Amino acid sequence: MREQTKSLEELVKELPPEIREEVKDFVEFLLEKRLKGPRGRPRFDWAGALKELRDQYTSVELQHKISEWRMGGNEAPHRHQRLP
Repeated sequence: MREQTKSLEELVKELPPEIREEVKDFVEFLLEKRLKGPRGRPRFDWAGALKELRDQYTSVELQHKISEWRMGGNEAPHRHQRLP
């Protein structure tokens, strides 16, 4: 005779307490994600915002500058201001 598969609840009960806590956290995450619903399409309204810097910096150099600005280093330039 074939053994019936265990329910999710039965399987979780077999886990040690610290793993059960992880399972609980994951289930809460899934429920929250489900309630939020699907995300909208990504917007790219920022595209081209730094095009005036294209000839002055490589993409990697710009990534480093942006990282500096986020960390509170040099203040980010305003829209039409050149980078130092």
